[in-house]
Amino acid sequence: MEELIAKRYIKALKSSSDLESMKEMTTIFSALAESFKNDKFLNIIDNPNVNVKDKSTILLDAVKKANSTKINNLIKLLVENKRINIIPAIAKELQKDVANSTKIYEGVVYSDTDIDMKLIEDLSAGLSKKFDSKISLHAVKNDFNGIKVDVEGLGIEINFSKDRIDSQIIEHIIKAI
Repeated sequence: MEELIAKRYIKALKSSSDLESMKEMTTIFSALAESFKNDKFLNIIDNPNVNVKDKSTILLDAVKKANSTKINNLIKLLVENKRINIIPAIAKELQKDVANSTKIYEGVVYSDTDIDMKLIEDLSAGLSKKFDSKISLHAVKNDFNGIKVDVEGLGIEINFSKDRIDSQIIEHIIKAI
């Protein structure tokens, strides 16, 4: 639901902005979205005893460096409509929109073992060539039994599960017998 609302705001921003200003807005809203991970910040923003004007002042002070009337007006509009909590969704959707415009995407390689950087670079180069985009990957070690590549902006998810491969080999052997 938040993503749909965020997309409407982004559509309005995009119609009156060029790519460079969209990149700047993405940076600003990403920084604001990081603030929403702070419990103290959330307590202030979600507190009904803090009036709307104070919330607006806090957010406007946070984006003061940008010196952008569009961003200031958007913040005021979000505060006025009691939609402050969609700022992280706006940041995420802005990142997707800029990535689609520039064809530069980030992805994650999940595995339960350490992966050689050369392999990640080769995988990144291959995916970049296949999808005619620039894809940069980074590794995350977790408990996934195999390798999983996820590029959210393109909707790509490739995985090779050791368990699934083992079960398919067993299934194939049983069919052969």
